[in-house]
Order: sequence, then structure tokens, then C-alpha cells
Amino acid sequence: MKPLSGQKILLFVDDIYEDMELWYPKYRLIEAGAEVTVAGPEAKKIYKGKHGYPCKSDFSISSLSEKDFDALVIPGGFAPDQLRRSLKVKELTRQFHESGKLIAFICHAGWIPISAGIVKGFRVTSTPGIMDDLINAGASWVDESVVTDRNFITSRRPDDLPDFCAEIVTYLSKK
Repeated sequence: MKPLSGQKILLFVDDIYEDMELWYPKYRLIEAGAEVTVAGPEAKKIYKGKHGYPCKSDFSISSLSEKDFDALVIPGGFAPDQLRRSLKVKELTRQFHESGKLIAFICHAGWIPISAGIVKGFRVTSTPGIMDDLINAGASWVDESVVTDRNFITSRRPDDLPDFCAEIVTYLSKK
């Protein structure tokens, strides 16, 4: 049996997502047995990554409920800057947090939990480009490849994806 069999994972997507930060976790989680759903502002739309790789959303974010998922993984790139403007994205992210479910975010994806108002008191990492944003939102920022604090798993950049994905699988395997 695969370690994440029966678990449902939500990934957010929008234009200018970081290609590797969406595809690497998506395939790693599928490989571990999880059912992965990719949701964007619109259902069945093809979104273009920073490096041009397309990703078709399965559903619109507005049609989803946190109750249908076990974890949220947020890829970086510049998509999080667009997504964090959505009330539904912030509401869903807060609901995952309030339910104690895993929220894993990498690189610039920290913008969404910042805007959702949930990073205060957490030890996190990110790209140095949003370090000040996280600190100003009350998080304790460290420069490490992967950081786990309660229900958050965070990483800095694509080079950290092996550590990031391994930690997500390990964390969810214990649930």
C-alpha cells in the first residue's frame, strides 16, 4: 500500500506559477498514492507557468470546500500574488489552518498565508524576497531548505523540492 493512499491534496494554480514547484509535488504526491486536485480561479482553464509549462485546472477554487481535502500545497512563482487577492483563496487557506490540516508552501507562496492572516508565531522559510513580508506578518523566518512547524511545511526555492516533498509525504504518512 502506498503511504498516502486515500488522502486528497489540493494545489492552487494561476498564471505565472513556478513550474517545478507545482509539477514536482503533484507527481511526487501521486506517486505516494494521494489524489491530487489542481484548482485555479477558473475550472478547466489552462494556466501558463513562469517557464511556459501549461497546467489545466481541475476545478475553480470558488467551487471547493476545505472539508473535501486532507492538505493544501501552494506552489510559488508570481501566481500567489494574484491568488491572495481572492477572498475565497484566503478563506480556504484559513479553513485548512483552523482545521489543523497541513499547509505546505514554497518560495513566494507564503504571500497567501500572509494575506490569510495565519503566519503569526510560526517558524517558516521562503525565498528571501518575501522574508520581510513574513517577518512583518509575525512569523519567525529562517534560511533552511525545509521547515516544519505544527501544520506548516515551508521551503525556499526549486532546489529545495526534494526536501520539501519528502517532508510532505512523511508528515501526511503519520496522519
